[in-house]
This record gives sequence, structure tokens and C-alpha cells, in this order.
Amino acid sequence: MSATTTYTVSGMTCQHCVASVTEEVQEIQGVEDVSIELESGAVTVTSTAPLEEATVRAAVEEAGYQLA
Repeated sequence: MSATTTYTVSGMTCQHCVASVTEEVQEIQGVEDVSIELESGAVTVTSTAPLEEATVRAAVEEAGYQLA
């Protein structure tokens, strides 16, 4: 059973930002899909099991952005 959670990321302004965040979040174990809406900062993550928010936060910060 997959789990889908949407986070809001602040600071993304372009497709390069989206690619950076996508790349880092996809490296989290169990992540199946990452979908980002640049305009709103919505990052929807589908994973094999619910993820710890701290894990997602760390990946987003590694890409240089912040969870709102």
C-alpha cells in the first residue's frame, strides 16, 4: 500500500530548483514518485510506507530549500 503526502517547500523559483528537490527526495528509501508544482511549492511524495517528516526535511534542506 502506498502512502502519499504533500509538503510545501519555500524558495523554489525555477525548474532547476524543482530538479534539485526531486533528485534529493527520490533518494529517500521507499520513495516511488515525486511531483512538484513550482507555483505553489507543493511537493507530493508517494512512497511504499509513510515517511518521517524529518527525513523529507533533511532531503529538502540538502537541496538548499526549506519545508514551510
